[in-house]
Amino acid sequence: MDKQKLKDREAKVIELATAFCNEKLDEECAMLCTKLIQKLGRKRTNPLQSGKLEIWAAAAVYTICSINFIFGKDSRLYLSSRDICEYFGTNNSTTAQKSKTIKELLKIRQFFDPDFSLKEIADENPFSILRMSNGFIVFD
Repeated sequence: MDKQKLKDREAKVIELATAFCNEKLDEECAMLCTKLIQKLGRKRTNPLQSGKLEIWAAAAVYTICSINFIFGKDSRLYLSSRDICEYFGTNNSTTAQKSKTIKELLKIRQFFDPDFSLKEIADENPFSILRMSNGFIVFD
């Protein structure tokens, strides 16, 4: 697949994911989804070159929701995985599996990732004040 077709597919996935976020979540989630999809698009073997665009968009949203605890009923943005799948017309297990693939490709931690966390989640993370220095964990 040529570069332009890949960029067009990436843009369409971004468009689908951000439309969902703007309707059901918020602007920060839309920005995180965009960032995640763009990072996927920079992989040497671009995973967006195959598969349904709706599944990639659903999986990107699912990934952002899962690492930001949005599936938890006490989240201010609460949403179920079913809501995502119904919107995109995807199967829950397929969407979850594709989300797992995204996390593996981008080396995203299961629950907290500094690159893809909402500001409110990052601010509440007790480990955000720790960093490595000369092989030792130190407080910032």
